[in-house]
Amino acid sequence: MARESTQVAVLGAGPGGYAAAFYAADLGMQVTLVDEEKNPGGVCLYRGCIPSKALLHVAKVVDEARHAAYWGVTFAAPTIDVDRLRAFKQGVVDKLTAGVGQVGRLRKVRYVQGRAALTGPRSMRIAGADGTTELDFEHGVLATGSHPTRIPSLWLDSPRMLDSTTALDLPDVPASLLVIGGGYIGLELGTVYATLGSHVSVVEMTPGLLPGADRDLVNVLHKRLEKLFAAIMLNTKVVKVAEEAGGIRVTLDGDVSPKEQVFDRVLVAVGRRPNSKIPGLESTRVRVDDKGFIETDAQRRTAEPTLFAIGDVAGEPMLAHKASHEARVAIGAVAGHKTVFEPLAIPAVVFTDPEIAWCGLTEEQAAERGLEVDVAKFPWGALSRAITVDRPDGLTKLVLDRRTGRVLGVGIAGSGAGELIAEGVLAVEMGATAEDMKLSIHPHPTLSESLMESGEVFFGQSTHVYKPAKGRRP
Repeated sequence: MARESTQVAVLGAGPGGYAAAFYAADLGMQVTLVDEEKNPGGVCLYRGCIPSKALLHVAKVVDEARHAAYWGVTFAAPTIDVDRLRAFKQGVVDKLTAGVGQVGRLRKVRYVQGRAALTGPRSMRIAGADGTTELDFEHGVLATGSHPTRIPSLWLDSPRMLDSTTALDLPDVPASLLVIGGGYIGLELGTVYATLGSHVSVVEMTPGLLPGADRDLVNVLHKRLEKLFAAIMLNTKVVKVAEEAGGIRVTLDGDVSPKEQVFDRVLVAVGRRPNSKIPGLESTRVRVDDKGFIETDAQRRTAEPTLFAIGDVAGEPMLAHKASHEARVAIGAVAGHKTVFEPLAIPAVVFTDPEIAWCGLTEEQAAERGLEVDVAKFPWGALSRAITVDRPDGLTKLVLDRRTGRVLGVGIAGSGAGELIAEGVLAVEMGATAEDMKLSIHPHPTLSESLMESGEVFFGQSTHVYKPAKGRRP
């Protein structure tokens, strides 16, 4: 058994783990990155963000080809080559993971493929194809990610049952698909399968899709999904699943009829759980809360001073960009820098069509905190660029401090919202006001103008929307 040592050991090579390893190497530290995959990438690159967006891009192209008839351009009905589509998706994954691996080698990060177990606060044992290695380290970063939630009573050991990982393998395009869960994962994957030809139904136990997002943004998406999906069943629960010759029989509880329906496949998309059951964690002082997240301080340091935790395993929101930012905070702390994790605006994006994106405080969160806010909304029906691309189904809004006009949050629903929200993040983080948004010249004609005009709406001066506002300074 070989024994080695390093300054920083990172367990888990997802967007948090490899970002931590690379930043540590940039700061001149000796780094070892450990993961079971051939190359860094984690769930995001292998089984999450990247393959899903590749499929969503294809779905958008198919939808636009169909929609082009409204503009006087008619294409033949698209045919779907599932094998080729699957190969395209896998090619994207392979290219990106190989590229990340190469960047790691250029930084001289030692990458070890294997399964690790902690043996103490400064050591781990790695079982790999070339044998077992004992690795001693000065500081360790736990970036083990998360996995799809499975509800035992709603799961069958059957190829007809899918989770967010197996659904991305695109085994086929089933005639009918039930998506259990109206969150972003279920809606994104449901959009892909529906556009490719499946009759998709969604069941959500709460009164609306995308719980936690403001309703005015969700309504924009809901209207479009009503046309795309076969059914959207709200305030409804799945109480039983059973496999039979023709598919999976699902028993529903709610204001829906019939109470029993049969689907070719069922996708369970009810969230994700942190991978905090790390072998050997009990040999350290690391604490795990009742939700399964590893507890950390503002520098992402655990109760064990030598160990840090970042990404999905360290708490909500479970987003790749949040993990990458935490990585820099944790490594900065290792290096002795005065770093702290205190973002005002972590953007969230739902990559459906239309997209929904928000950052900072939502209206609902502002109300819960008892804040006095004004909301300035600009409808995309008055946005020239949205009309030229035949996508007026959109909305941009600013959540503003009523007294100062400071931007506390931004919400966008519409095609390309995920690209636009970054300006909102900068506005919140920099303490911009509605006047700053109004006075910043935006290019015309673009979708980004909606942010400027939302600022104008606050003062009752929007060029393209007549909505007087009394008592506010120009």
